Amino acid sequence: MSSEALVTPRSDRTFYTFNALLSTVAVAFIAFILLRERTGSGPDLSFMPAVNACFNALSAVCLVLGYVAIRRKKIAVHRLLMVTAFASSTIFLVGYLSYHFVHGDTHYTGTGAIRGVYFALLISHILLSLSVVPLALSSFYFAFTRSFVRHRRLNRVFLPIWLYVSVTGVVIFFMLR
Repeated sequence: MSSEALVTPRSDRTFYTFNALLSTVAVAFIAFILLRERTGSGPDLSFMPAVNACFNALSAVCLVLGYVAIRRKKIAVHRLLMVTAFASSTIFLVGYLSYHFVHGDTHYTGTGAIRGVYFALLISHILLSLSVVPLALSSFYFAFTRSFVRHRRLNRVFLPIWLYVSVTGVVIFFMLR
């Protein structure tokens, strides 16, 4: 094990504090948007779920291509794809929150065994999605601070999570349709 993996420099503590605060505020804001009472009508954003599914799909494609790029030592391409995946996921989140702010929840109408599959997928999607913001920020931090051992170690766990969240977001969209 390298010394890089064992030492947490003082500057990392500042980042981890920032990351924890930002992630907590983000989750609290998302909870507020999703759990609040709807009091009026707003603009028709019924097109947003399809747009959001496209951004989730774009994120998933960029994640896979970014993984392929780094395996082929194409670092500049990897960086571009990872930033694009992050931007796509960020735009998705803004669109998702906007839609839910105006329209509220979309209720699943399926019956039988597929209903159980849908809710299992939805619950795992939601729980894993809570980790995306802090893990993405950590991944970028490690890359930008050139802590590549920590970056690689984190992303062995984070890439499958982010990819799962992106792909299941698209699957959930189609199951609701």
